[in-house]
Amino acid sequence: MSSGGEERSGRYAAVYCGSAPGNHPAFLNEAKQVGVELARAGFGMVYGGASVGLMGAVANAAMAGGAEVIGVLPKILSDSEVAHNGLTRLEIVRGMHERKARMVHLADAFLILPGGYGTLDELMEIVTWAQLKIHAKPLVLINTLGYFDGLLSFLDTAVSSGFLRDHNRALLTVARDAAEAVRRIQAQSE
Repeated sequence: MSSGGEERSGRYAAVYCGSAPGNHPAFLNEAKQVGVELARAGFGMVYGGASVGLMGAVANAAMAGGAEVIGVLPKILSDSEVAHNGLTRLEIVRGMHERKARMVHLADAFLILPGGYGTLDELMEIVTWAQLKIHAKPLVLINTLGYFDGLLSFLDTAVSSGFLRDHNRALLTVARDAAEAVRRIQAQSE
């Protein structure tokens, strides 16, 4: 474990996803495939540092494929059994705000898999930052089993209701699966 260094090489994708596995095998399988595809494309990965749920599955698959994986975990969670101690590097930070800022700093692109409140928080913050031009990094949501259909419908309602502009709605792209998502970030980050 470290408190955060700058030693990294290559491109990194931040992966936002749940610390639970979900209730359908497709969620876990797609998370594993994200790790496989990132490694195959030569990307490292940065994520929330947990060993459980989709988070653990994507990290383990990426490392099995030879990718560097950096976890960023808040101190409050570091003493629990949730910490993944087999990563390339596990950074312990003071809190959630520092975790999110550190992940954004390390990432060249963002992939979003199913998850709960934490995943939605990270997704909304990173797309808002893109809208505000704080970053210009690719964002791709992986819509496994139509998990995000309700959210995507809401965003379309926000456009039609005049609260979100079309060009800002387009900042968040949607992929059917891991392979398509990684192809998109690869093309957009070269």
